[in-house]
Amino acid sequence: MPNGAGEETRLSTGERRVCLLTGASGTLGDAFCQAYHRGYDILAVCRTRTPAVPSQLEWYVDPLAPDAALPENDSRVFVVRSDLTQPGEVERVVDLALARFGRVDLLVNNAAHVRLHPRGIVDGDAALDDFDAHFALNVAVPLRLSARLAQRCWLHAGPENRARNRNIVNVSSISGSEVYPGQTLYSASKAALNQLTRNLAAEFAEFGVRVNAIAPNTFPVLVPTEQVARAIVELDAGDRSGGVYGVGVEPEPVDGLSLRLTDAEP
Repeated sequence: MPNGAGEETRLSTGERRVCLLTGASGTLGDAFCQAYHRGYDILAVCRTRTPAVPSQLEWYVDPLAPDAALPENDSRVFVVRSDLTQPGEVERVVDLALARFGRVDLLVNNAAHVRLHPRGIVDGDAALDDFDAHFALNVAVPLRLSARLAQRCWLHAGPENRARNRNIVNVSSISGSEVYPGQTLYSASKAALNQLTRNLAAEFAEFGVRVNAIAPNTFPVLVPTEQVARAIVELDAGDRSGGVYGVGVEPEPVDGLSLRLTDAEP
């Protein structure tokens, strides 16, 4: 697998799954890192602040040798600051993930642009001007990350992909299938992400990579953030593909999971 890095720089143990997580500094991304950084090697992508877990950004001075060179912290969370909507950033992040860990088993497309327009889509140009920002981060970035990973390391590795149960989880929203005041652009972008998920699942099945989405209710107000994070892990551990699963929606699922198909009959 070409990645431009020697084996000595690849820190994945081989047993732990490697997760590329976007939106790592948001509510869900931070909760995922805190809950699962002991079970995953995580490349955590954020724009500004970092998740509240140990990362390579933390350094420790030996009091017995305060002037010694500081070795890199070997935390399993590797933070990368990036605005993924900018040219070349998706490629840079994927290349960094492969250089750091040697592979990616789970891609979690969690970064999102959310801006509400309570007075409606036709109230001046503010809402219309926000169209590109919503679709760039909520749709184009997940598509580009998925395609880049496929091109760099998944496309010709079908047996390995299936053996390692590689998959993508897109973080959508209940807004992608419901109507809420002021959410026209956000809802439309999440609906597009839902359909993107289904189409990618059909295409990526050829080389053994599953694709699903979760569509949580409002968190942490209506559903605990920890439940949403757990839903990602449940999909990662399962064998489903091509579904958009509600989290914290009614009626409650009866199969012991946090998930429910959003288009399933009640």
